[in-house]
Amino acid sequence: MRAAVHTRYGPPEVVEVRDVPTPAAGAGALLVRVHATTVNRTDCHYRSATPFPMRVLSGLTRPKATILGNEFAGVVEATGTGVHRFAVGDRVFGYCEGPFGAHAEHLVVPEDRAIAAIPDRLSFEQVAPGRRARTTRSTTSPAPAWRPGWTCSCTARPGRSAQQRCSS
Repeated sequence: MRAAVHTRYGPPEVVEVRDVPTPAAGAGALLVRVHATTVNRTDCHYRSATPFPMRVLSGLTRPKATILGNEFAGVVEATGTGVHRFAVGDRVFGYCEGPFGAHAEHLVVPEDRAIAAIPDRLSFEQVAPGRRARTTRSTTSPAPAWRPGWTCSCTARPGRSAQQRCSS
């Protein structure tokens, strides 16, 4: 699968699209094919490790989580043993700060995390911007060509472009 990966801290240019192994759903977890996600201020802070105390959470010298992304919407492709709330084919959305991983084609998320079924009347793009993005989004930037539905929702600062906002 393809994923946006960063192995060092820095501006948006440290993120590279790479082929990585597709994860497997373990016990109590779902394998979700991601259809839409966001880049929000949490992702920006973890990617750049700013302010400096962020390194306590993200890794002192290099990132612990190399695939960021905490808001997602997609379809359940597989379930691990003991999953009861969701089935293969369910449209779901959620928030996964901590393990991250939504900036990839597939994401493994525990069933007991903040995840819910998508109402039929809503699209993936409508539900992907969850709690964080809804409170910070003021502008959007063009989606990367490899992942339709990505938006930039970093905190706006007057006089700065979307690229500049995401790099701070």
